[in-house]
Amino acid sequence: MRDARIDRRLFLRGVGGATAGLAAATALSACGTGTSRSASTGTGGKGGKTVVVRDSGGSYGAALQKAIYTPFTQETGIAVKVLNLDDAPLLAQIKQGRPQCDLINITMTSHTRYVAQDALETLDPDRIKSLKSAKIPENQITEHAIGHSFYGQCMAYRTDAFGGRKPESWADFWDTRAFKGSRAMVSPDGDLPELEFALLADGVPMDKLYPLDVDRAFKVLTRLRADIKKFWDSGPLPGVLLSRQEVTMSTVWDGRIADLQKQGVPVARQLNGMRRQFQGYAIAKGAANVDNAYQLMDFALRPEIQANLAKAFPSNPSSPVAYEKLTEDERNALAGAPQYYDKGFDTDVEWWLKNEAAVTKRWLEWARG
Repeated sequence: MRDARIDRRLFLRGVGGATAGLAAATALSACGTGTSRSASTGTGGKGGKTVVVRDSGGSYGAALQKAIYTPFTQETGIAVKVLNLDDAPLLAQIKQGRPQCDLINITMTSHTRYVAQDALETLDPDRIKSLKSAKIPENQITEHAIGHSFYGQCMAYRTDAFGGRKPESWADFWDTRAFKGSRAMVSPDGDLPELEFALLADGVPMDKLYPLDVDRAFKVLTRLRADIKKFWDSGPLPGVLLSRQEVTMSTVWDGRIADLQKQGVPVARQLNGMRRQFQGYAIAKGAANVDNAYQLMDFALRPEIQANLAKAFPSNPSSPVAYEKLTEDERNALAGAPQYYDKGFDTDVEWWLKNEAAVTKRWLEWARG
C-alpha cells in the first residue's frame, strides 16, 4: 500500500517530467489519470456541497476516511471525494486552470515545490479557526500550506543483539565494535539521504546541523559504508531486515516497528536525533470548491480530529493539544509526544530544496563505491 511518506519520491519523479512533458501530462490528466473514491455522495461541481482532496491512498487514506472525511461529511453535509493522483498530471491540470482537486495533502517540502510553480492559493488564516485552538507551530504555518502531522526518521535495533546494552545515539549506530552487526540506511528512492545522522554521529550539535557540511557528512558515511548491508527504499523493509536478523540496526520511519513489537519481534526504536518531516494541507490554485476546502482544512486541524487520526494511523499530530486528547499509552507510542519532541529536529526544507539534486548525485556515486 502507498504511504504518505512516498509523496516526496512521487513528487520528484512527477515534477522531473512535468516541465518537459506538460502536454503529455495534461493529456493524461484529461483522461482522469489516478483513482478516486468518495466518502459519500454529493451534488458536485463548483459551489456544490463537495470538496475533492488529493491524498496518497492506501492504509493512510483509509485512516483519513475514518478519522476525518466521514465525520466531516456528517457534520457539514459536504461530500468528500478523494483523488489519488501523481504530481505531474496534477500540476499540469493546475497550469491549465482546471485542477481536479481542491485540497492537496502532501509533504511540506513538496508544497514548497508547488509554490515555485505558482500552483497554490495564498491562504487566508482567518478562515482557519482551528489554527489558534490547535496551537500549530509557527514554523509549520506558511503563506500557502499548513503542517498537520509529521513522520520521524529514527533508529531501530534488535534488543537481543547487544547483551542488554541499548544504543543511545547516532554515534552508537556508527560504533560497530560496541554494537556489532550490519546496518541498513535509506536510499534516495525511499527518503532524503541521511546526512544529518552522520553529522550527529560525528559530534555536530542538533541545533547546528544546518547548513549541512556535506563533505564532512560523506566522510563519516564512508566510515560505516562496509557495514551497511542494505539501502532500503520502502517503509516495511527495515522491519523485514531486523526480523530476519540480517541487520542489528537500521534507520526507519518511526511508526513502522509497532506491528513488529506486537508480533513479539525483539526490536525497539531510539528517538534521540530523530529527523522530522511534516505533511501539510494546501489549496490548489483555481480550485472549484475553495470555501469547502477551507472548511475541510479547518476541521482536520482541530486537536480532537488530529488525535483521532493518530489513533487510526501512526502519524504524529502537529498540534501539541492533540496529545492531551490521547490516553497515556496512545501518547507514548507517538514520536511527537511531549517527552520525545525535543529529542528530534525539523528538516530544513529550504536547504534540501536547494541541495537535494546535488547530494543525491553524490550519494549515488558514493553508494556504488
